[in-house]
Amino acid sequence: MTEEKIPNISFQTFYASKEEVNCPLITEIVRIGKKIKEQSNPKDISSVIISLRFGRRIIINGDYNDLSSIQRDEMLEVVDYDPVRNVLLVIGPKTPKTDTPVHWMIHNARNDVNCVIQLNGEKIVKKLKDKIPSTEKEQKPGSFEMTKDVLKTLRGSKNILIKNQGALFVGGNVKEVEERVFKNIVKGRQK
Repeated sequence: MTEEKIPNISFQTFYASKEEVNCPLITEIVRIGKKIKEQSNPKDISSVIISLRFGRRIIINGDYNDLSSIQRDEMLEVVDYDPVRNVLLVIGPKTPKTDTPVHWMIHNARNDVNCVIQLNGEKIVKKLKDKIPSTEKEQKPGSFEMTKDVLKTLRGSKNILIKNQGALFVGGNVKEVEERVFKNIVKGRQK
């Protein structure tokens, strides 16, 4: 058991295994991560979190920010999350990102969501401020209050801003979400 301490938030992580995640969806996360890194301004994006539904679990990048060289061993498979106890059960060698519980809750609250891409950064917030709906309040990253606010805002749109944090895009498949990310955020042409 390890406990991750982050300013204003703490959650426990239990590792079912620290072995490398072996899931066919990892190649999609790696591909999207590299494409975002290649086609975006690095000063605009402070972090990227990509999660994909895998049955009743999710595959998500761990605490790793250089998406240009992301590898299989930087991925986590989230087996379960208990929001009451604030406990994650994961497979993989990395530490979960602060927003991992938020992604878990989105995937489990919305059966129509199989892909979530979150891009954090002040410039992203400024660029999309008047273009897409935003959560009502600034919340502690990864908190249950933030999760409720995100889920509420997602009722009306598949593209939302997380107040003073970044943009979140959800959808039924990778291609759909990827197209919206590149249309709204990332400079350059899609290949």
